[in-house]
Formats: sequence, structure tokens, C-alpha cells
Amino acid sequence: MSDTIHDRIKKEIESSDVVLFMKGTPQAPQCGFSMQVAQILNHLGVPYKAINVMADGEIREGIKAYSNWPTIPQLYVKNEFIGGCDITREMFQSGELVQLLDKEGVAHN
Repeated sequence: MSDTIHDRIKKEIESSDVVLFMKGTPQAPQCGFSMQVAQILNHLGVPYKAINVMADGEIREGIKAYSNWPTIPQLYVKNEFIGGCDITREMFQSGELVQLLDKEGVAHN
């Protein structure tokens, strides 16, 4: 991964408390897994920045190398990689996601 794409991804992650790299947009997701994570964040009322990896091939491939995680979506909270759809869903169902948001001072319902 080039330094420039690494730096672009790092800036995106640092630009908001919660960042979701997804296929499509929250309004028009292009895969079911991305849709699930967006729905969880929307349900919790979490303000987040969504990055559509389908609009930028460098970001799409670069985020996988950046996180050392092979799939999309990818959720970041306060610059920390949380995981993909399965991990986010499990954390939501167990209450861990709300606990993490509280711990990190991220607003939600």
C-alpha cells in the first residue's frame, strides 16, 4: 500500500469519532453486510462518517491492508478498528457496542 493511500485512510479515520468503510452509502448500501452495520449505527443514533469504498478502488484495497482485515465493511471508533459486520452485530446484541461508545464519549441514543 502506498504511503499516500495510507495517509488518506488515516486522515479519514481521524476526521470523525465513528467511521464506517462500506460498500455504497447508508442511504443506498451495495451489500447486505454494509447495510447491517449502517442500520445498527442508525438505530443507536450514532453520528458517523460513511466512506463508500465502491467509489474509490485505492481506498477499497487500501483499507484492507491498513487494518489487516480482508473484508468490508470496517468500523472504526475513535481511530480504533472495531471489526466488520459479524463483530459489530455481536457487540450490538451483547451491549458491548453501547459500552464502547459510552467509554469513548461518543454520542448515541
